[in-house]
Amino acid sequence: MDHIPRRTLRLLPWTGEGAKPCFLITDDGGGRISRLADIAEATQLDMAARLLAHADHLLPDATEGQLRYLAERLSEALRDVLRVAESRGRRTGEA
Repeated sequence: MDHIPRRTLRLLPWTGEGAKPCFLITDDGGGRISRLADIAEATQLDMAARLLAHADHLLPDATEGQLRYLAERLSEALRDVLRVAESRGRRTGEA
């Protein structure tokens, strides 16, 4: 009996036009787009960690403008991290 690969739907770590989610239909996790998505996820998580460390240093003496800019960047990072978590949860069957 031939092995039929299981197709999965992967939420990608970027959005499309109008901030709509992008998905990849794949037979495995080793394709070119999957590898690109893995790199993008790792970069997003690293950037969020660096931004959080920066916030720890900035917050005690931040100006109003710095706080607004920081809040905007932290919101973007949180959005990215939540998308990564959702994508990984889907791939492990937890979402």
